[in-house]
Amino acid sequence: MVTPENLSGDTGGRREPLRVDQDASATAVDMDTAIVLLGAGVTAITHPLLYVKLLIQIGHEPLTPTVGTTMFGRKVLYLPGFFSYAQHIVRVDGKMGLFRGLSPRIMSSAISTMVRSKVKQAIPAEQAEHVSNRDDLKTSLRKVMKETSHEMVIQCLSRIATHPFHVISVRCMAQFVGREIKYRGLFSSITKIFNDEGVGGFFVGVVPHVLGEVIFLWCCNLLAHFINTYAVDDNFSQAPAVRSYTKFVMGIAVSVLTYPFMLVADLMAVNNCGLVAGLPPNSPIFKSWLHCWAHLSHEGLLFRGSSFFYRRVPVTGMALTEE
Repeated sequence: MVTPENLSGDTGGRREPLRVDQDASATAVDMDTAIVLLGAGVTAITHPLLYVKLLIQIGHEPLTPTVGTTMFGRKVLYLPGFFSYAQHIVRVDGKMGLFRGLSPRIMSSAISTMVRSKVKQAIPAEQAEHVSNRDDLKTSLRKVMKETSHEMVIQCLSRIATHPFHVISVRCMAQFVGREIKYRGLFSSITKIFNDEGVGGFFVGVVPHVLGEVIFLWCCNLLAHFINTYAVDDNFSQAPAVRSYTKFVMGIAVSVLTYPFMLVADLMAVNNCGLVAGLPPNSPIFKSWLHCWAHLSHEGLLFRGSSFFYRRVPVTGMALTEE
């Protein structure tokens, strides 16, 4: 009788590569599962922060600004910060109201992890070691460009795959403004968008979103490369430690510059979808994301929502005195 044990005994070492491949595959699956669970946890914890940010982005200011003065004695109107805004949401919807639109974000996080894993397996990155010598600038720059191109492909495919869930999440959260219930569950929202707008409805705002992430990726990697090459001396004892943090610091700086792309993407996801938040007088109806960008630029609002804790509206001292 042929049994698995007999087969493994008959083939001897010929079965070993298969077991190694199976073990590697199982390890990869376990790792992906762990990343998905970790991502879901982080998404749930940070969701209230992003919820408040979105409401600020779309211009919903339900709380009255307070009068204050700067350290130079200038009178300003301070808009509510994150905690005041979150407390307002809790008063209206309860504590669970802070998690409106969470399920599409968790689904987006899970799909992003799986897509990135599959793309990395299909298009593996080339093995490359760090080049810090300035004489090898061309070689190191070529390496950085290849790595960045590889990251760009992964990021673009991941963003395109998850953008429909981003649109659903944004619209679920934006319903707070008009107290609508148009987008409730994940599957009912998918059906609603498909029936009303077709497939294109799932990808509104995807162009500025992808464009912003591509610009962020290239600027961050190239700036980090040139700083590590020219500004960090190889003779410096802490050079490896400094280089390891360069990309992180550049990421923070570049994210500020690319923020308007994220803002426009979120506004386009809500624009003219039937919600109060995306219709006049709360918001103009934009013909395209470029029209949205031009409007925000003209109004000086390209960075609306970029700050949580220090938001103010400068006004004249006379106007405040009259109030």
